[in-house]
Amino acid sequence: MTFRTYFDVAGKDRSDLLGQVMAQRARVADRLASVRAVVTVVSGKGGVGKSFATAAVAVTAARRGLAEGVVDADLRSPTVARMLGTAGPLIVNETGVAPARGAAGVRVMSADFLLDDGRPLAWREPAAEGFVWRGAMEVGALRTFLGDVEWGALDLLLVDLPPGADGVSDVATLVPALGGAVAVTIPSDESRRSVARTLHALVDAGQSLLGVVENMAGYACVECDHVGPLFEGSAGTELATEFGVPLLARIPFDPSATPAEPGAAWVPVVDALIERLR
Repeated sequence: MTFRTYFDVAGKDRSDLLGQVMAQRARVADRLASVRAVVTVVSGKGGVGKSFATAAVAVTAARRGLAEGVVDADLRSPTVARMLGTAGPLIVNETGVAPARGAAGVRVMSADFLLDDGRPLAWREPAAEGFVWRGAMEVGALRTFLGDVEWGALDLLLVDLPPGADGVSDVATLVPALGGAVAVTIPSDESRRSVARTLHALVDAGQSLLGVVENMAGYACVECDHVGPLFEGSAGTELATEFGVPLLARIPFDPSATPAEPGAAWVPVVDALIERLR
C-alpha cells in the first residue's frame, strides 16, 4: 500500500493545502527568528523526571541572566506549567498569544492552559477512524504553540517532549535549525534500554544529541549532605559512552528541591548546554 502526499496530487488543489502548510511553517520560522536556540528534552519512558529537568534547567538558566522559554509538548499529560508556578489564563491579542510567565520569568506555553482541570485531552476528530487524524492534530497543536505564541527574544527555548521518539521528528520538521536534544534517564538498566531506543531513533533522523542527564542518581540527605544509593545501575554513563556525548550531570534526588528552586546541582547542566550551543 502506498500513500500520496500533497506533493503527489495532480491537477489544481482548490484548497491550496501546500500553500497553507508552507504559510504555517513560515509563521513558525518568523516567530522563532529571535530565538537563539531551540532544544528538545527527551526520554524513553515516563517517571524519570524529564519535565522536572526541563523546568529546573529553564529556571537555573533564567537566574543566570538568560531569557528562557518552555513549550510543554506533552499534550496528554502536561505538567511543566504547574511546576513553574503558572496556570494562565493566556492573553490573546491581534498579533498572537502572550506566553504565561512562570518562576524566574520563564515564558511558558502548555496544553494545561487549554484543558479543564483534571479533564483529559479530547480531539474533535471524526468518530470513525479517529486515530488517522490524531497525529495530524497533535502536530497542528505543536505548530500553534511555536507559531502563534509571541516568544520574543529568547536565548533558549526548551521543548519538553512526551516519552518516545515521535515528537523529535515533529519538532525537527517545524524547526529545521533545531539546536539538538538533551536526554534524561535514571540510573536503572530498564531506563537505559528505553532511552537508548529513543536516542537511536533521534540519531537515525539526523538530529544531534547534546548530552545526557542522569536524574535521581542517589538520594541526598538534607540534614547530613550524604548521597546514598537509590537505583542500581549507571545508565547515564553508559548512554553517554554509547552515543559519544557528554554526561552533563548526575543529579541526586533531593526532597527539598522544587522546579522553582532546583538547587545548585543543575548549574553544570546549564553551563554545558551554553558551551555546546556556542
